[in-house]
Amino acid sequence: MTDIHDFQGNILCNTASVLGEGPTYDPDTDTVWWFNIIGKELHELHLATGKKEVYALPMMASVLARVDDRRQLLATEEGLFLRDVGSGELTFYTAIEADKPENRSNDGRTHISGSLWISTMGKRAEMQAGAIYHVAGGKVTKIFDQLSIPNSICFSPDGTIGYFTDTRVSQLMRVLVDPLTGMPVGEPIVMVDSMEDPGGLDGSVCDADGYIWNARWGSGFVDRYSPDGLRIERYRVPAMQPSCPAFIGQNADRLAVTTAWEGLDEDARSMQPQAGALLELGPTVKGIFDPIYKI
Repeated sequence: MTDIHDFQGNILCNTASVLGEGPTYDPDTDTVWWFNIIGKELHELHLATGKKEVYALPMMASVLARVDDRRQLLATEEGLFLRDVGSGELTFYTAIEADKPENRSNDGRTHISGSLWISTMGKRAEMQAGAIYHVAGGKVTKIFDQLSIPNSICFSPDGTIGYFTDTRVSQLMRVLVDPLTGMPVGEPIVMVDSMEDPGGLDGSVCDADGYIWNARWGSGFVDRYSPDGLRIERYRVPAMQPSCPAFIGQNADRLAVTTAWEGLDEDARSMQPQAGALLELGPTVKGIFDPIYKI
């Protein structure tokens, strides 16, 4: 039986993003980063002081990976770019789907090997237009394709299992991964089939015990799944379109969740004024930080 918890968390940032996505945390600076994809913005929040910055971007972007104390790697609709943290300057790193200008980046996460999984999708969510790529040392390899809205990219703490979904299909896939390279070493299998449930599987993150925390778009819940695919907990959030979770805080024991108001009319937005905000769930568990991407 699934335990259901009412929202007992906080509003970390009430800036309403059209499509909030890609949260990640830098423990060295105690800073949360996330995107407003459609608004072409990168958001920064310093947890200890509450200082907030918003940086305009020249293109849609959706994933940020730490490289070192001076640089970040951004996944965008125009490929991967290195970003100088101090100046905000973007430097082209490598192409992804340069022959598909109708696509954009969507979900992604860094593996313990220092490699990166990045997904793409059609800008109008066209059927089976997207894919998932493995990026290591600038080399890009397509690993899964014919996906419509690829999401839920995350990894078990030991790096031996990868997860992903196509939100349109809403099946959480499980695949064996080489912990030294981040490359799949088997065929994906369906671990969770939630096609009949309201909403759809969106972004996910693994905690330190290997449980998967999933933002369920269109449902107003963040769900926690056991490593064998059993949904054991549901956490209500005050926005029907949660998009992606990330562990934050110096002890990695807080969970931030991005949300969106994309597609909502005025009546729907008035009913959920926190749509688009960055939320913090109530008491959670010990998490893990996203590793550093190795250039």
